[in-house]
Order: sequence, then C-alpha cells, then structure tokens
Amino acid sequence: MEQHQQHQRPGAGHPAYKSRSLPRPHQDLEDQGLGFDVQTLIGRRGALKAFGVGALALGLAACTAITNDASTGTSAGEIPDETAGPYPGDGSNGPDVLEQSGIVRRDIRSSFGDANGTAEGVALDLELNIKDLANGGAAFAGVAVYVWQCDRDGNYSMYTPAAEQENYLRGVQVADAEGTVRFTSVFPACYPGRWPHIHFEVYPDAASITDSAQAIAISQVALPQDVSDAVYATDGYANSVRTLARLSLESDNVFGDDGGASQLATVTGETVAGYKAVLDVGVDTSTAPAAGAMPRGTPHGGNG
Repeated sequence: MEQHQQHQRPGAGHPAYKSRSLPRPHQDLEDQGLGFDVQTLIGRRGALKAFGVGALALGLAACTAITNDASTGTSAGEIPDETAGPYPGDGSNGPDVLEQSGIVRRDIRSSFGDANGTAEGVALDLELNIKDLANGGAAFAGVAVYVWQCDRDGNYSMYTPAAEQENYLRGVQVADAEGTVRFTSVFPACYPGRWPHIHFEVYPDAASITDSAQAIAISQVALPQDVSDAVYATDGYANSVRTLARLSLESDNVFGDDGGASQLATVTGETVAGYKAVLDVGVDTSTAPAAGAMPRGTPHGGNG
C-alpha cells in the first residue's frame, strides 16, 4: 500500500499527490475515493500491461457497484434474530399447526380444518421480500415463510383461552421467483409490553416446515405508529389505544435494541379499504439463527 506522500500544488494552498489534488486531504491516500483511484490506476501503465484492460475494467466495475451500494443504502442487511415467543404453534412449544393440512395458504384470517372462527379487524396485506445474502442478496425463491400474530383483542390462536380452539392468523407461503410471499390478514392488537408486530420464520422449502429446528431465520415485523394510531381509533381496538400510548419502539422488549430499524415495515392504505405492509428480509444461511430469550409483557400474562 502506498505511503501518503503529499506534494503542494503550486498556488493551490492544499495537499496534492503527483500534481493531483487530494479530495480528502486529511485521510490516507487509499481513502481518497473512487474517482481518485481511477485516475491513479489509469496512470499506472505497468499495471495495465500486467493485468490487461479487461481485468482493470472488471475491477473498476466492482468498485463502482460497492460504492453505489454504500451511497444508496440498497444492500439489504441480515434481519435480526428474534424470539418466537411462547405462541409459535410450530411444535417447539406445544401445538403444531405446521403439521396440519391446509396451513399453506395466503388468506390467514379464518381458521381451517376442524376450527371455523374468523379474526375480525382492519384488513392488512403483508408482503415479505426474502433476500439470499449468502448469494449476493439475490431473490430467495422457494423458501417457505410461516407467519403468525395475535388478533385485534391480543389473543393468539391455539394458546390463549379465548382463541385456543382456533388456528386463525397462522399460515405458510412459498416465495415466488422474486423471493416474495404475500398474506392477507388483519391488523394485530397492541398488548402490554409489546409494540404492534407480526412473527415469522423462514424455512429452506415447504418440506422443511414440519421441523421447527430447520428454520433459517426467526424474526418479527414492526408496524408504524401513525398507522397503528389510525387503526386503533376504529371499532374493536379500544384496548390497544391505551396500551400503545405507554410504549415506543425504543422501549419495546424486542425492537428496543435498535428501535426496529431494519424490521419496521413500510405501510400504505387506509382503515376502510385496508393496508399493505412491505418489508425486505435479508437471510444469511451462512449464519445460524440465534433468537434471544422470550420478551416480557404479553397478552394475559404470557410472552409474545
């Protein structure tokens, strides 16, 4: 690596290198930026002869791609690992809905099989775009995504007494060629200790969902405050108004470590026609899921 040798350009009044002004005079030579590096590379005729113009162009293209990602923030980071909570319904803590025929479905508002209840509330379409970080952030086609959430009263089907005979608000979808899964649901409640959220697990494929140990990512989606306020002003969500007023993303037991920075969905719509929530989910199969302990404060004294 070259030493940072500065030469004063005649009349310039600031540091220079080989008659070229340093864009970042207080940093080392290797930290002067892509444009300065390009000029330096072009000036090295020996390097061009040794590696060829094609190799140089390839290297510059890679540098440009990295620079664009850094400046635009388009590179998706890995979704934080989070607790599945005590109501996953995946067989790891009691009942296993993933063993039941009918769990692969888009509309999760109603129960299926022997149950027949339907969760009421403001409509919410959820779209998760799964990115394969071990493959350069490509669309993670073919992975299976299991989502679950509470209803507008804060009940989790299969667990809490008011909904333990139901299996609504649980479902699996397989990612399409774009790595996208979509679910039709209702906006969840806000209950003590927890910000409005939706749980999800990502599996390598549909055949893997019957074994919760095969999950390659476990996380949660956070919903924005302004949308939550609008929804909770409608009929049926009165308890959530009071609860949300006592919380923030920073004080939440799950999202509080970073304020849900990479888990906060982008939500559009309105209360009558319903909302659409979208989140990019980076999954890195080169790392093992490391979900934390169950959070405190959940509906009816549990964890969620």
